[in-house]
Amino acid sequence: MPDSHPQASDQGGSPTPAVVPSVPGPARRIRPVELIFEPAGTEPEPERFFDLESIDDPSELLSRSTELALAFRAAAERATDFQALAAAQLADPRRFDALSAEQIAERADWTPDYAVRMVEYGRSLQRRGPEE
Repeated sequence: MPDSHPQASDQGGSPTPAVVPSVPGPARRIRPVELIFEPAGTEPEPERFFDLESIDDPSELLSRSTELALAFRAAAERATDFQALAAAQLADPRRFDALSAEQIAERADWTPDYAVRMVEYGRSLQRRGPEE
């Protein structure tokens, strides 16, 4: 960021270097400002799982936890579909950097047999298209 203060210049118009006067005596040390108060110690909050632990009614707890389980299951299935699509794309022989099933398995922490099945599943998803 350019300096907003005007610089001194000689009669020719070229800037002259600023002269910093030296302070006689020992070097001054800047001390930090003292705190007027001590910040409150923050205790870690108890772990909460979607606030289920605060529900006392067993019927409501069953309903809410079932909703969450179904939502997580659907999210896991969708994530698995995306894994399969990615595996199929990485194994595509038209790619110059196509990976083998063993390489995909290593990256995803799968067995090679599972990687082959995921590549096949991903290819079937690609053939179906996004509308299904």
